[in-house]
Amino acid sequence: MGGRRCTFPGADPEAARWIYHVIDCSLLNQKTISTHKTYHTIPDVSAGAAYRPNGLHSNGEVLNKRNGSRVDGREHALLTHASNEQSDQLRENTFRSVTCRSKINNVRYLNKHFEAINRALLPGGTYTGCVETSEQFRVRLTRQYPAAVRWPFHLAHFIVRRMLPKLGITKRLYFRITKGKKRAISLPEVLGRLASCGFDPVEHHESGGLTWYAARKSGVPYYDPDPTYGAIVRLRREGHHGRLITIYKLRTMHPYAEYLQEYAFRRNGLDRGDKINDDFRVTAWGRILRKYWIDELPMLWNYLRRDLKLVGVRPLSAHKLSLYSPELRILRRRVKPGLIPPYYADLPDSLDGMQQSETRYLEQYLASPWRTDARYLVRALWNIIVKRARSR
Repeated sequence: MGGRRCTFPGADPEAARWIYHVIDCSLLNQKTISTHKTYHTIPDVSAGAAYRPNGLHSNGEVLNKRNGSRVDGREHALLTHASNEQSDQLRENTFRSVTCRSKINNVRYLNKHFEAINRALLPGGTYTGCVETSEQFRVRLTRQYPAAVRWPFHLAHFIVRRMLPKLGITKRLYFRITKGKKRAISLPEVLGRLASCGFDPVEHHESGGLTWYAARKSGVPYYDPDPTYGAIVRLRREGHHGRLITIYKLRTMHPYAEYLQEYAFRRNGLDRGDKINDDFRVTAWGRILRKYWIDELPMLWNYLRRDLKLVGVRPLSAHKLSLYSPELRILRRRVKPGLIPPYYADLPDSLDGMQQSETRYLEQYLASPWRTDARYLVRALWNIIVKRARSR
């Protein structure tokens, strides 16, 4: 690659070129940001004569001359450290891009950090940052220590850094002791937190043992007072007559993954059924729980509460419902959802087949409820027990 060496404080040259590529796309107001390794020629960057706009103070270095053009410090900010103290000093509705050069693993209140950056950006503005994901930490640990030391240390790290922060009885004590330092966090959780804080995740790029990500401001944060962070998740779904109900399930995805459904669909599309293809949001143990329906055991509480009946269409998320035809969405509201879906009687292998299966069931149920449910229950159990049909 031609041009002078790119210097970007806190980032290796390849990551720095990618960051500038993100900013270039923001300047051009492009709809997508490509991670293709063709970047603009970037000269050395001097941060010595940084302009500090009002409200940014000493925490914000500003990108100086790049390729002969001026990157206005009033519109583009570079944070020296990822911290709540620095992000809180950014003036609201000021910047077209904000880049943080240090990893977010040491931020105590991560969502508040993202929310402050969201407030500082103009609509459509770009935020770029980096994180050492839990997987990258595992790789680093593998390279540094022999197996005899590595596995006990990894187990202790998993319990202390990943389990204790997510348990209600230990969460406060954990953060009081650690102050949120060296947080273990997965890439899906980072992207999910960004989505919950009013960003549209655009791309991510691994470089230098870190993952650099780019997100575009798409709205305001959700400010969810009770996010699904523990072992049992609470999901808002559409029930009978369109009434919103809370569905309980065991966690099979990374925290905040529910905010990434549209991003995962846009990135990977659907498989042969109605599931996201190669869904990166699902954990390794989550795939096992899903295969044998163990994750759905808490839904028995919904059955006892009469939110669900035994056989019926599954309660779906708003995004998945948006993929269904308007006629089927209206038809679904007329019938209470159920635990055992009708497609286990038909075993369709596409989204269109799934909709046809549900339409047939709903029309037959409205004509003859008890007979239809009994017939579908027998066929579904036959396919599950004898033909060994499994959830994906």
